[in-house]
Formats: sequence, structure tokens, C-alpha cells
Amino acid sequence: MEAEIQAQIPNIDPIISQYSIGYLDHASKQYVAEESPESPLDEALATITALLISASGDFSVKNESDIRKLVEKFVAKLGSDGTNGEQRQMPFAPKRLDQSLQVSSQRNISSTLGLSGTGVDLEATNARKVESKVDKKKLEKAERKIRAKQEKKVMKNVEYEASRLLDQPDEAQSYEEFFMAVNPLQLGGDSASKSKDIKVDGIDVSISGKRILTDTNLTLAYGRRYGLVGQNGIGKSTLLRALSRREVSIPTHISILHVEQEITGDDTPALQAVLDADVWRKHLLAEQEKISKQLAGIEAERNGLADTSKDAVRLDHEREGLDTTLSDIHAKLSEMESDKAESRAASILAGLGFSTERQQFATRTFSGGWRMRLALARALFCEPDLLLLDEPSNMLDVPSITFLSNYLQTYPSTVLVVSHDRAFLDEVATDIIHQHSERLDYYRSSNFTSFYATKEERRKTAKREYENQMVQRAHLQAFIDKFRYNAAKSSEAQSRIKKLERMPVLTAPEAEYTVSFKFPDVEKLSPPIIQMSGVAFGYNPQTPLLANVDLDVQLDSRIGIVGPNGAGKTTVLKLLIGALTPTSGLISQHPRLRIGFFAQHHVDALDMSTSAVGFMQKTYPGKTDEEYRRHLGAFGITGMTGLQKLELLSGGQKSRVAFACLSLTNPHILVLDEPSNHLDIEAMDALSTALNNFQGGVLMVSHDVTMLQNVCTSLWVCDKGKVEKFPGDIKAYKKKISAQADAAGVAAAH
Repeated sequence: MEAEIQAQIPNIDPIISQYSIGYLDHASKQYVAEESPESPLDEALATITALLISASGDFSVKNESDIRKLVEKFVAKLGSDGTNGEQRQMPFAPKRLDQSLQVSSQRNISSTLGLSGTGVDLEATNARKVESKVDKKKLEKAERKIRAKQEKKVMKNVEYEASRLLDQPDEAQSYEEFFMAVNPLQLGGDSASKSKDIKVDGIDVSISGKRILTDTNLTLAYGRRYGLVGQNGIGKSTLLRALSRREVSIPTHISILHVEQEITGDDTPALQAVLDADVWRKHLLAEQEKISKQLAGIEAERNGLADTSKDAVRLDHEREGLDTTLSDIHAKLSEMESDKAESRAASILAGLGFSTERQQFATRTFSGGWRMRLALARALFCEPDLLLLDEPSNMLDVPSITFLSNYLQTYPSTVLVVSHDRAFLDEVATDIIHQHSERLDYYRSSNFTSFYATKEERRKTAKREYENQMVQRAHLQAFIDKFRYNAAKSSEAQSRIKKLERMPVLTAPEAEYTVSFKFPDVEKLSPPIIQMSGVAFGYNPQTPLLANVDLDVQLDSRIGIVGPNGAGKTTVLKLLIGALTPTSGLISQHPRLRIGFFAQHHVDALDMSTSAVGFMQKTYPGKTDEEYRRHLGAFGITGMTGLQKLELLSGGQKSRVAFACLSLTNPHILVLDEPSNHLDIEAMDALSTALNNFQGGVLMVSHDVTMLQNVCTSLWVCDKGKVEKFPGDIKAYKKKISAQADAAGVAAAH
């Protein structure tokens, strides 16, 4: 055939002729169903004929006819294959079974519930999925170039087929679709008997080309609560997202849920949204109702049939399979304690600050912060085998953090939480995982306080061992260099060479990670500085938010404001800085007073398209690049970080930029709304130290117990329209909240 093609088309590339023969031969061996109207050879004939015509460059009718005859001759030879022209068929062609087989009745196969009566062997589907690494933008560009070239040619019967990757829609899965894809439901007793410990060796995680983890091991013992800590930008959130999407190979019988984004608001009541979060419970209840109706229909059809009839046997077999599936569903619903679902969901919502009335509000009526709470409530309600929490305290007030801490202490499954709240980690974590240097270090049976002490001891020991070895190596090397070629000392030199080779190679310990904040000195002002007297405010005149607020801030004030979300804490701060006007009362300020305000959503004030240095030049002009970089360095933004686009920085790094900008205003009073959000533990320590050394006044709204305890000397509670001084510290306030919550729980139980 190849010789005939070359005779017909003398200048043809041998690769094209070989490809044509191989294509036709492959098509001749394809399976052909009996009812198929067209053989694969028919399609191959048209394709190869058009290809050879194009390769010849001669589009005359005569040449086209000669090439088509040549291809048809070869196809006829392949199609017959010595069987009188009969098409090849696979020896194992599919056959229809005499009777249906209920796979779900086979108890040795794990059933992933879809439609009733179907079964999937999860062990066979547990292989790691390989996702496409193709850059779609580059692929589209290449496809446009190829198509433009093809359009210049006059080709008959040939249509260029673009890459199918371009036709694949971008993933936009709903919550239910993602939940069911990540957490396949397994019925029967097999999944319950499997270990839920997680041990994955040699994992690599990267994002945007940056390596987060390299050949490290992930070990999570079932029932333990792990605190994941590490400096800002190290990749903790990236690791959680990789786990939640099973990009790290975690067995499918272990359910996973990640609280990362707020839920989408709609008309669903908050309580129902929490109940619907357990997708498999909802699906199982629907399947239970469906199968019950099917069984009732079978029973009605079965009545009146003789036991030995063919239809009766068929119906009995179907009923047996449905009974087995229904039994598995009942067992799973019982395991989920489905009958207690509504009361448990209501209890979780109440603990997170949702009153009985607010639990019936549509989810679209809640703000972003409250929707984040709903997302947390949904995760706690689902009670997955592995619960992933990313900075949960950022969206909660002190009462809700207290509830969450108490709730997690009795959580029956595994928890992996990223948090920079020392007090929260001390109360919740049973173990600490330290992420650094592209690896994970484990501190078992350690809360945060004991971890910190152990980590420092490990670092000092590693540094001491490294320095001692360097001294020893230098001593050996000096002897070797001096006597290597001395005949009398050559044996001793060789001995030292071998000793040097046997010594383990120690890597230099990491430099100690330190951050320092520094606020500028301020000139003294004579009191009064800021006074609020009988202040009242309401966004709606019919529903006042605050009434009779009296607050006095001086240069030596260290005031912390706490209270439930929505009580008006941020409103108090905005009234104080003049961003809001009170409906009644008086707010007076010193005429030369400068106030520095750190907003909870400070990122909104930054230009993400420019660098920190560029933003400062634009917003606070008058200094050189070097001066801006030096100023950023005082807040932990060092090296080239200040020249990177702000959108590339982590949340903690953006917070440091905001603090650096704040200090450029040279304020007398710092008014801070949730200043600890996104900061790592070292940065929070640095901020606490800087605030204590600051010569001006500090007024902050915060949920971080450690910062309130380290900085604030006065605690005020904002609740029920009042702002009143609390007679005690933050620990006493938490005890009071816990006691009130326990009393409310007892009252609800009765």
C-alpha cells in the first residue's frame, strides 16, 4: 500500500503515508455492533482520502478519483480479512442477561447511593484523579493559528477538529454537587469498619508555581484535634483547600468538609439551610420515600399472582433488592441520628448567635459575616470525619468563640484548624502541626503554649548541634589540609578523612522568625481628648441601636470593647472618629487631635493593582522609595515584598501594610476594629508590644482573648443598646458568658 501511495503521490512525506496505512488498519480492527449502520472503515476512508488529496497538492477531479480508488481498494482488502467481506466483531460481544441482577444486594460491594438499586465498587474508583495541566488560554491561541492556516487551504470533505479540552466547561459546581463528589456515601457495614486515621506519605503541594510542601508526610489520628500554625504566607490555607478537594489522596470512606467561604444567600430559612447542608441525609430521606412507594407498588402487583409464576419470581427478586437497599438506608439514617437533626441544628445556630426568630430568616437577609457563621453551623451539623476550619475566630465574637471552643472540645471526629488565636488553640487543640520550610512538624499531645516552648527548645538544640559540628568539621579539615601529603602523618590524615565522610550532614537551622511593629512618638495633648456624653444612634429612627453612651478616651487609655456581633461595637468606633453623626448626645474632641483608624475590612482601602511602596507614594507622598521600604520593614514587610503587587500578598501581609500606612498619619489615638484578623502569632505578639509601647491612647474592638489580655486595662461590653464598663478582665467575661450559655441550655432542655 505504501509503495502504491508513493507511486500515486511521488512527493508525499513518508510519515503521512505510514500514518494513513496505520489509521486504516486500526479502524478495521474496531468493534462493530450488529445494529450499527456504519463501519468505522467508512469514516476512515473519507478521512484518509481527504488527507491524501491535501498532501498531493493537486486538487484536480482526476487525481481525486485516482486517490479515492486507491484507498477504497486497500479498505476493501482490510474489511474482508479473509472472511468473505464480513465485519470483524469482538469475540466477547455484550449479551442480554436472562434476568436482572440486583448489585445492591451483594453485601461485599460498597454501595454509593445514586438511584436505588445501583451499585458502585468504591475500591475500584479510589484511584487518584489526574487533572489536566493544559493552559486553556495558550491552547486557544494555538488553535486559532492552526485554524487560520487551515482556512487558507481549499480542502474538500475535511473539517479541522479543535481540541476537545476547549469544549469542556469551567467547573461551577453547586454545594450539593461538590459535597456528593467529594464525599461518596457508602452503605453497608464495610465503611464503618474501616480505619479513619489518615496517613499519606510523600505529598507535594504547590500553588501558582510556588512549592508549599515537598515530600512531606501527613498524619492525622482519628478523634484528635490539630492546630495548624505557621507564619503568614507559608501556605496553610492552600493545604486545607488541597485536602478538601482530595488533591491529597485521602480514602473516600473518610468524609471531609471545609469551612472557607460564606454561603450564597437565597429565600431558604437559616435553619433549613443548615439541615440541607447534610446532603446525604436529604438524599437518603428522598430515596427512602421513593423506595417505599416502589415496594408498595410491587406488593400491589404481586397480590393475585401465583408464587411459581414468572412475574411473581421477578417481583420477589426486585423486592428483595429494594428491601436490602432500604435496610441500608435506615441503618445510615439511624447512624446519622436523623430524628434529632432539627433540634441539633437549632442548638448549633443558637450557640453561634442566631436567636429563634433569626433562625427562620431567609439566608439572603444576612450580612457576609453572618453567612460565614451559617457556613460554620452547616459544617458542625454535618459532623464530617475530617473538619477543616480556616481562621474560624475571624468571623465570630467572643461569645460565639466561647461556644465554638466548648463545642469542639467534645467533637467526636478529627479537626484540623488554622488559627492564630493562642487562647482558642490552647482550649481546642490536642496536637499542633507546625508548617514551615515546605514540611510539617508534629507536636503530639501539645496545646499551643507547650508547643511554643518545645519548638524553641528544638530550635536551640538544632542550632547548638549544628554549630558544634561545624567546629568539629573545621578542626578535622584543618588537620587534613596540613598533613594530607606528609608521609609520617598520612595514615592519621586518612583516618580523619573517613571520619569526616561518616559524619551526618546537618543543615543550618532556620533563622528565628521575628516581627517588630513600631508606632511613632506623639506630642502630648492636654485633656480632655475624646468624650462621648449621652450619645444615642440608630440607622433607623424607629429602631435605635445605641442609647446613653458615655465614654472617655485619654492618651493613656487602653480600652477593649467586646460583645455579640450586631450589638453596635463598630458603630461606637465610627461615632468616635466622626464617620457617623449621633442622633442625640455630644461628642467632643481636642482641636489638634489626630486619630488613626484601622478598619475591619481595611483591605478595601488598598489598591490591589499596585505595590505597598507604590500605594504609599500615591496616598502619603513626600518620601523616597528607600524611606517607604524602611518604614514597611518596621512592620515586617521586608525585602522585595514591598515591591510586589498587593494582590499577591497574604491576608496577614496586607494587614501589616495597612498598619504601616496607619502609622504614617502620626496619630494620637489608635482606634482599631478587629486588628488581629489575619495576623500570625508572631505578628500579633509584635502588635501587642507596639501598642503597649505606644505613647498615645488605644481603643480596640477585638475577639482575640490574648491580645485583649495583653493590651487592654479596661474592658467595656456593648450589648442591648448599652456600652458599660465590665468589672473584671477578659477571662472573667468568658466565664460569665459560659455560665449564661449553660443556664440557657438547661432552660431549653426543660
